[in-house]
Amino acid sequence: MPPPLQAQRLLLSHRRLTPSNRRRFTAVSSLPSAPAKTLATGAAPSSILSIRESLLSGERTAADITADYLSRLRRTEPSVRSFIHLADAAAEREAEELDRRIATGGHDAVGPLAGVLVGVKDNLCTANMPSTGGSQILDGYRPAYDATAVRRLREAGAIVVGKTNLDEFGMGSTTEGSGFQFRSIDFLDFVHLKDVPDYKSELIPLDLLESKPLNGMRIGIIQETLGEGVDTGVISSIKAAASHLEQLGSVVEEVSLPSFSLGLPAYYILASSEASSNLSRYDGIRYGRQVSADDLNGLYGGSRANGLGHEVKMRILMGTYALSAGYYDAYYKRAQQVRTLVKKSFNEALERYDILVSPAAPSAAYKIGEKINDPLAMYAGDIMTVNVNLAGLPALVVPCGFVEGGSAGLPVGLQMIGSPFSEGNLLRVGHIFEQTLQNFSFVPPLLAEG
Repeated sequence: MPPPLQAQRLLLSHRRLTPSNRRRFTAVSSLPSAPAKTLATGAAPSSILSIRESLLSGERTAADITADYLSRLRRTEPSVRSFIHLADAAAEREAEELDRRIATGGHDAVGPLAGVLVGVKDNLCTANMPSTGGSQILDGYRPAYDATAVRRLREAGAIVVGKTNLDEFGMGSTTEGSGFQFRSIDFLDFVHLKDVPDYKSELIPLDLLESKPLNGMRIGIIQETLGEGVDTGVISSIKAAASHLEQLGSVVEEVSLPSFSLGLPAYYILASSEASSNLSRYDGIRYGRQVSADDLNGLYGGSRANGLGHEVKMRILMGTYALSAGYYDAYYKRAQQVRTLVKKSFNEALERYDILVSPAAPSAAYKIGEKINDPLAMYAGDIMTVNVNLAGLPALVVPCGFVEGGSAGLPVGLQMIGSPFSEGNLLRVGHIFEQTLQNFSFVPPLLAEG
């Protein structure tokens, strides 16, 4: 029986749409922010290294750190609603066990992520914990195993605190179409990966700016991402970010990718076709929701009709149509040809530039329900990122500014795209970019309050 959820990828979001092992990161390296803008006095350490060091030195206990973060989660979740399932009791037990190992002198057995609390996206299997993919059809499903990425996190000492929200099976730019109604985290000003160790973390490290750490690097701004359909505030933030990269010593130029606009329709044909085939396993027989019926066909149809959401059903229909006899060549095959064209276009540009940059989205976050009845407008929100998936390239998104909206403005992300397997270089550039931004907080206002 095939696993019902992805078993190899960890979020936030770690997608793979190509046959190869090339990865696309939409998360960012985490940075220790100014003390006044992070946690309240007495709260848990805010970086991975400091958490482990505080445990081994006896300054803090894993139980205390876990309690601090769980307290913050309980306070912020009514507003953020980023978790589908919060495994607070299990996290507390794991923390107590970690403290016992440290107390008995088991420092050598303490992994590099000891005491670090991790939220796992709900399309990854977690043993004895709900794993629903954000879909009602898997309501109550608890796998007997961990996904590979989750298993490796646990082996390194991380404590899984719960399962985070997503669109149903990850199909969409928000979570409003999901089988579970929660607010999306896609547009929030979060950073997630560990710092690159080549540079020291300081409050305002002006020495980096003065030393031109990106001297000689060639960066191309994709012209097609700064035109029609992109909010003016987003464009201004991206241009300001490009100017900052120039101050760091890089050469920034505009580059045209004529095939860029073709990526979105090609992606949705290919992704819908994959969904049509892959989601046929959810039939109410082996796991997940099952409805009563008079015969087998009725059970299949009833379980899928009641368990799958509107967006998933629509994509299954689109994919089935694209794969059907008489339409395969006209849609699916042509989409694969466009995919090849997009990949070639990106690879040629990356022969001339070290990194390509664009907005992460054409607009900042929009209100729940604003585009729910206009799927084409919602799909258009993915135009900046789907090309990267089609081309099989790594990308890193770093916060670079705010546009008007909300109580404290809405964050804008700068997407950095690199050649295959260049994640290390992307993390280095992203880290330098973040470290040298002045008067910019990377901590969401809700968390900065304490």
